[in-house]
Amino acid sequence: MKRIIVDYKKLTPEILNLLVEKFPDGYGIRDIIKFTNPKGKYVEAVEVSTDDTMYLVKISDELIDSMENHEDDEDDEVVISDDLDINVDDADLDADLDDD
Repeated sequence: MKRIIVDYKKLTPEILNLLVEKFPDGYGIRDIIKFTNPKGKYVEAVEVSTDDTMYLVKISDELIDSMENHEDDEDDEVVISDDLDINVDDADLDADLDDD
């Protein structure tokens, strides 16, 4: 399995979707992985995986904003369904019109 460290700036829509699916209400302190990278820099990340790759996504304010905005974008989607089966009786419509 490949292991990849990903910065916010290099997030793909696929990885962002994985993050939002795994952490729909945001991540908690127990979800954070802490380590020192090869350059000696302290890093905090959250983990998401596909079948062949484990991603460690660096935590930043920008990451949090991206996850929240991604959720908002999904909430704004309008789903139009044409499978509604509504029967309207013409006689009932005429009766309602006469009451005016």
